[in-house]
Amino acid sequence: MTRVHGGTDAQGVPRWDFSTNGNACGPCPQVVAALQSADIRSYPDPDYQDLRRGLAEFHGVEAWRIVPAASASEFIMRITACMAHDGRRKVWLPAMSYGEYAHAARLWGLSRADDPGQADLCWVCEPGSPLGGAEQGLAEVVERGAMVVLDRAYEPLRLAGQSPLRFEDADRVWQLWSPNKALGMTGIRGAYAVAPASGAALAQRLDQLAPSWPLGAHALAMLAAWTTPAVQEWLARSRQTLRTWKAGQLALLEAWPCLPSETNFFCMRADLDAAFLRAQGIKLRDTASFGLPGHWRLSVQPPAAQAALLAALKTGGAL
Repeated sequence: MTRVHGGTDAQGVPRWDFSTNGNACGPCPQVVAALQSADIRSYPDPDYQDLRRGLAEFHGVEAWRIVPAASASEFIMRITACMAHDGRRKVWLPAMSYGEYAHAARLWGLSRADDPGQADLCWVCEPGSPLGGAEQGLAEVVERGAMVVLDRAYEPLRLAGQSPLRFEDADRVWQLWSPNKALGMTGIRGAYAVAPASGAALAQRLDQLAPSWPLGAHALAMLAAWTTPAVQEWLARSRQTLRTWKAGQLALLEAWPCLPSETNFFCMRADLDAAFLRAQGIKLRDTASFGLPGHWRLSVQPPAAQAALLAALKTGGAL
């Protein structure tokens, strides 16, 4: 079962990386400073009490509702394993979604349900990937699904529109947050989930299923800094820059059909020579693994990267 991800590969770090959705304005300097000051001599508090309190205050919930995770992918695996251990056998996924949800289900023997009302576990990413738009039917999934995990990796990078998640539904779903994308530092692994108001028992079980210290000192520093006003102000400014860059990138690629999105990434329909582009230091994300063949997902990048992409497309990258 091959896992498909963007970013670094056997050829190293791409010079012009459009394949991952990290904030191209990053890394966030305030978080970099926090990482440089992190205490790497000592074990973190195994219960992460200060972090839980800070994240809980940031989200306006009780501290028990914060479940730290080594990464979003690690949490996906852990909660799926928990469902399988409890004898749950059905998972529902959107028609197009991150392959890790299905990968975890296969590993733990969960089969796909055709309807959220038939599922024990439902996955939703909003804004969604690869399209970067609002997830249609989210309220219906929340109403019908036995348990819903809402992946909010791209909510901080929403450049237009607003979430269709109703206020009254927020306390009914698991919310999975992985701020490293918004902070432009996907090399730092660390995430957390916010349990629903009725999720105390499962939150406790998920904590017990985690290895000791799932967050190291650097992940802990990143997540603690994430909630600070200075970092949130930097993120707001970066969204303004990304909007400008996105408009320019779409204009440069006008020869290829690009699908609408609300985020710092979008999909382009094209027949491309990925090997040629990679040799030019450029990497895009093939969206076939998301269930969208014939398209490529591109994150919004600075003008220099955009110019390199256009030149490569014109000299052999586009078939």
